[in-house]
Parts: sequence; structure tokens; C-alpha cells
Amino acid sequence: MPVIKSTCQLSPAVYRLTVEAPEIARKHQPGQFIILRIDEAGERIPLTIADKDTAAGTIDLVVQTVGKTTHQLARLPAGGAIKDIAGPLGLPTHIEKLGTVVVVGGGVGIAPLYPIAGGFQAAGNKIISILGARHKDLIIMQKEFAALSAELIVTTDDGSAGIKGLVTAALQRLIDSKMDIKKVIAIGPLIMMKFVAALTKQYAIPTVVSLNSLMIDGTGMCGSCRVRIGGVTKFTCVHGPEFDGHQVDFDALLSRAGTYKRAEQDRLAAYLQG
Repeated sequence: MPVIKSTCQLSPAVYRLTVEAPEIARKHQPGQFIILRIDEAGERIPLTIADKDTAAGTIDLVVQTVGKTTHQLARLPAGGAIKDIAGPLGLPTHIEKLGTVVVVGGGVGIAPLYPIAGGFQAAGNKIISILGARHKDLIIMQKEFAALSAELIVTTDDGSAGIKGLVTAALQRLIDSKMDIKKVIAIGPLIMMKFVAALTKQYAIPTVVSLNSLMIDGTGMCGSCRVRIGGVTKFTCVHGPEFDGHQVDFDALLSRAGTYKRAEQDRLAAYLQG
């Protein structure tokens, strides 16, 4: 079983776990994800790989504690074991040399954005990073992004760090400066990605978003992760997780995202009560 090598807390509800998974570390490419089970009776949850160390044979998973399973995962100590991990899954990011690439991360979506930004930077692109959250304590991996970015912009809803406001306002300022942006990549809450894509569509700037829709098997068989892309049904696990942001039906995604919210809340409450 995969063993947790180390764990650390990045923010009040976000944890970074380094997990032993040599085969996944060797094959992983930016943009791909894994599905894991904590134990035999556990649910399967998808998590994007935030980083890897091929020499050490480890992958880094960044987890936000929102439900029963993520709370269980965050509580596992170094040396603890996970039942199983399947991956890498999904299509890798298409990386090429374009020029200036703006990456936009919101909340825990900052973590999966990191290997993608690193891949574009390694390909010779100029990286402008915009990281946003509600409060300064929720901004993660700021030092890592600063190291690979020509410019790093931080925004917070309450103005506790960086610029007060939303990531879209920071992106608008870059566009207004007549910067020649070749591509925007956005990962974060659905509502954030929706408005980033709506903004860039006005200026015909190619935009990629990474979707984390409801998922069970990760092979395209169950259909739970279906999304509408340009009017056509796609499956996030095998056709994504990245899609053309201008083609995504975000309203349909948003309406389905809360399907199991009540059940998740009940399971979490029961778990926390012991």
C-alpha cells in the first residue's frame, strides 16, 4: 500500500501530503490526476498531482478538508498507509512555446496549476501568475510560483494580501496594458473559472480550464463526470480534465456540483461526532 512520507498544513483547511508512488511519479505529466481510497470501505476521490520527485519515487497531493474522506486523509500521519492509488489518469496538458502565458489559480486550485506553470516555463514561455483567495491565509504555494514567474500577482477578496479584489480584475488590468497574452490557464472554483473564461472570450484569448466534476471510476464508464463542451457531452476523466474554457457549459456544471452536498454534510457530521 502507498505510504505517506510526510505531511504539512498549508492553510487552515489545506494539507500537502508526500506519498510514495514510484510508478505514478515516473509516468505523471502536468495536468494529470489520481484517484485514491483510504481503506477498503472508503470512497474513491480524485486529486490532482501538485508535484513529484521521480528520484525519490513520490508524488505530492494537496487536499482541502471539505468532506469525510478529505478530513480522514488530512489526519493520516507520516508513515500511515493509503489503501490504493490509481493513476496517472486523464490527458496531460498540451505544453508548447507560445510567448506569454497567464496562469490563474483560485484557492486550492493553485496546487494543480503549479506543475502546469512549470511545464510552460520550462518550454520557454514567460509566465505571469495570478493567485487569488478569500483571505491571505488561504493563499498557498506563493514562493513556488514566485520562483517560476516573471510576475506574480496576488489578490484577496478582503485585501489582506496583495490586491483587494477578484482574479478577474487583475487579469483585466493585464489585458488593458496591451500585454500580448497567448494563453490563459485557469484552475479554481467553478464560478471563478466561469468568469475568467467569460472575460478572455471577449478578447479571443485562448483559455484552458481544468474541471473537477463528480467522478467515481475514472475510466469513463460511470458517466458521473460528464460535462457539456460546445454542446457535446464529454467525460472529464478521459477527455479532460482540461477543456477549452470558452466551450464549457459552466451553468450545467454548477447546477450538478451540489447534487450530493446534503449527503456529504451528513457523513462529515457523523464522522466528526465519532
